Amino acid sequence: MCGMAHTHDHPGEQAAADPIRLLGIRDIPLSVDEIFTAVGDSSAGGTALFVGTVRDHDGGTDVTRLGYSAHPSAEAVLRHVAEKTAADFPVRALAAVHRVGELTVGDLAVVVAVSCPHRAEAFAACHRFVDDLKREVPIWKHQTFADGSEEWVGV
Repeated sequence: MCGMAHTHDHPGEQAAADPIRLLGIRDIPLSVDEIFTAVGDSSAGGTALFVGTVRDHDGGTDVTRLGYSAHPSAEAVLRHVAEKTAADFPVRALAAVHRVGELTVGDLAVVVAVSCPHRAEAFAACHRFVDDLKREVPIWKHQTFADGSEEWVGV
């Protein structure tokens, strides 16, 4: 099936023509509603939503500030990761937005949603997409801790 869309033997369960509905890297607050709405599809029986938030600690140390920086290629890599997920799972719709800039505790850092015909597929596709995004997309986290120390993550 080289170069072909992922299909199943069940009627009506072939992958959507262009399931990637929304991708972005933004320096403004993210909206769960926007991402969830973007993946609405009448043929999807399951939607998995992942929301990554800034927590108040890392490794037992209090975090006081956190910033995300992205390489200029980050959006292209994000699209590649999304296309790979859509090729490997029966994705009806996928949307993902990652925040950059200075964030505070409780802010949304990333919001991802994946809709598939069934819940197990939606969970699996969302899980794999988030793992691949974290591993492959060149977005780096800079944390400042209460004791004044700093750490870059992902570089």
